[in-house]
Amino acid sequence: MATILLAEDDDSMREFLAKALERAGHVVTACADGEDGFHALKAAAGSFDLLLTDIVMPGMDGIELARAAAELDPSMKIMFITGFAAVALNPESGAPADAKVLSKPFHLRDLVHEVDRVMAA
Repeated sequence: MATILLAEDDDSMREFLAKALERAGHVVTACADGEDGFHALKAAAGSFDLLLTDIVMPGMDGIELARAAAELDPSMKIMFITGFAAVALNPESGAPADAKVLSKPFHLRDLVHEVDRVMAA
């Protein structure tokens, strides 16, 4: 079981992802965008095992959120969910180098499997 901060600006996607992860036994704090995610990180510093974030969001995007998360808690694992994998993989993006990227579309069981793999690593 992991404590996960989920940042996803699409309401239905955020709800589906949170429910799937909770059914798999994880504790999920879901945020509607990067800024809400950043505030949740600061309020509960050190309590999240994994940041699961979309990349493209209004305001603070997922890459900015991931950089902030890595500064606040270097031990937190980071996983991007995105339709724009090339952005996350580009070294110039500033995304944490060890972050995992799961490209949309994906099946919810694939997400749960990847989260379990990232947490076991």
